[in-house]
Amino acid sequence: MTKQIIRKIADDTDIVGSHETIKLGNFRHDRNLEHGKEEWLTPPEIIQAFGPFDLDPCAPVKRPWATADNHYTIEDDGLLRPWQGLVWCNPPYGPKTGDWLARCAQHNNCLALVFARTETQWFQNHVWPHATSLFFITGRLSFYHVGGEKGGTAGAPSVLIAYGKLADQRLRDNQTIAGQHLQNLPSKLIRLHLKNQTNE
Repeated sequence: MTKQIIRKIADDTDIVGSHETIKLGNFRHDRNLEHGKEEWLTPPEIIQAFGPFDLDPCAPVKRPWATADNHYTIEDDGLLRPWQGLVWCNPPYGPKTGDWLARCAQHNNCLALVFARTETQWFQNHVWPHATSLFFITGRLSFYHVGGEKGGTAGAPSVLIAYGKLADQRLRDNQTIAGQHLQNLPSKLIRLHLKNQTNE
């Protein structure tokens, strides 16, 4: 890393409570200085609009509000634990996002919140082929620190992904969060539909 980039990162570092926020490009990333963990909390209005949920398998250890009736934290390793009921999943954003979405697709009764990065491999592999529907949120969300303080605006737009009929119904029933609902046709069905049209 060049000295110029290091200086740029240092200039874009702020302290908010027990958190250090580092701006890389247009994305401000939060680090918990107290515990060395990096966590974004779901805005409470999202949980209120689309809940209630039976389980949050990737909840923060310390949380100012409940996101579901039951929670798994990093200490429980929610990827390996059993999932039940309607699951809320705001996964850690990074190299393991695809693992969490693969588990959401397998459970097929889940509503997930991720960045709308449709070009990524995890989106191509675990969203388009399996999701029932998607809801692209208008504008950009502001996520929260574990202390309950509102953070800055996220550096990318967000999308809610419904896996299964119940999660899809929650997206359809939404009347408070602005956005665009999109019914998804898994890729196998699209190919089959196009093939049938060709044969006609």
